[in-house]
Amino acid sequence: MTLSKELIRRYNQPVPRYTSYPTVPYWEHNLNHSDWERLVKKAFSSVGKKSGLALYIHLPFCESLCTYCGCSKYITKNHRVELPYLEAVLREWSRYLELLGEAPKISGIHLGGGTPTFFSPENLSILISEIRNSSEVLPDAEFSFEGHPNNTTFDHLDQLARLGFDRVSYGIQDFDENVQQAIHRIQPFEKVKEATENARKLGYSSVNFDLIYGLPHQSLATLASTFERVLELLPERIAFYSYAHLPSAFPAQASFEAHLPDEAQKRSLYEFGKEKLLAMGYEEVGMDHFALPDDPLCAAKRDGNLHRNFMGYTTSPSEMLIGLGASSISDIGLAFAQNEKNIASYLQLTEDAHLPIVRGHIQTETDKITRRLIMELICREKAEIPGIILDELLPENLQNLDQMEKDELICRTGSILKVTSKGMALVRNICSQFDLRMNASKAPKAIFSKAI
Repeated sequence: MTLSKELIRRYNQPVPRYTSYPTVPYWEHNLNHSDWERLVKKAFSSVGKKSGLALYIHLPFCESLCTYCGCSKYITKNHRVELPYLEAVLREWSRYLELLGEAPKISGIHLGGGTPTFFSPENLSILISEIRNSSEVLPDAEFSFEGHPNNTTFDHLDQLARLGFDRVSYGIQDFDENVQQAIHRIQPFEKVKEATENARKLGYSSVNFDLIYGLPHQSLATLASTFERVLELLPERIAFYSYAHLPSAFPAQASFEAHLPDEAQKRSLYEFGKEKLLAMGYEEVGMDHFALPDDPLCAAKRDGNLHRNFMGYTTSPSEMLIGLGASSISDIGLAFAQNEKNIASYLQLTEDAHLPIVRGHIQTETDKITRRLIMELICREKAEIPGIILDELLPENLQNLDQMEKDELICRTGSILKVTSKGMALVRNICSQFDLRMNASKAPKAIFSKAI
């Protein structure tokens, strides 16, 4: 759905991506180690024993810096860091096992980064084998990992497949050589093709490509060429993200600032890319996400069972998500907690009696209601607005909702709000009107990427 220049100007404001609520900048930091351990036990007793734990394991090392990247990472070519880091992750996991008092069920594992395939296949096998041997893996558990096509070898894919992994996501970003040079993410098409075909030879059920629009030197012509390459390989899923330009937080991004498209050009790149994806047979699952029609994400979307968490859209509600590794975030429904980001400090903290968390947030009842509302809008594009939320909206939010209805982004019938096709392009803006913590805060909103 094409947005006018007027709508782009009006709504291209910094807003969260809402992989959680509250978003990290608005946590109260009211959680200490004792609180977290008590709440982990409570969540495990109430939901974790039955539905299992989902694990996110952050593997932060990369051999070179991709200058567009906003992830938590550490650049090194020294692979001697692998084993000490994995030993620290396993110490952290052992502490959770002590807390739970029994071998937990595992509903899924995701290896994120950084570059998980920085680690050797043998070392990744040590990590996952230890976790599997100390838990019960559920029959329908989903194991996935993020891979760099340049260093995801056949052995990586083979070892991980033997351990239960059958989903892989490759960070492509763009196939154009000029764009790759600007963002320092150089990977020939043949390497991507090899990594994709190897995954399929080994029986992986899903290959995802991460693509980004709004990068330096991108144009409709270069994007058309990128999608021709994508069509050759036809991955099961596509994440087509907006580039988040935050050079104050990630200084390397300033290196190509002069070559970025303006907001109208950036929006046209997305609309062009979406049109291409739909023509290629993909369905839009939610903001930034597309999948082929027989993919489980599409089925979940059609059935109203789509969910969203720190890893994006998923078919699993992940009622207990435990983050392991430096900077990782845990979400147990009752509270959030984030680990120490600095790797040396994280390694040291795992030697202590407590878990290596450094900040967190205990959910209030209003937080839980707000979270459900925002997730309904993002995953199902329709929600009933609870009275407790309506009562807390500021006059500015009510005015914004009226304007959004005039702009045909939403339609309201009583307390029911529906996001229109045009509104899905700006669903982050719509959700932000119900973000009670952000709207009540005087902290600057420039910490978030812009909506377009």
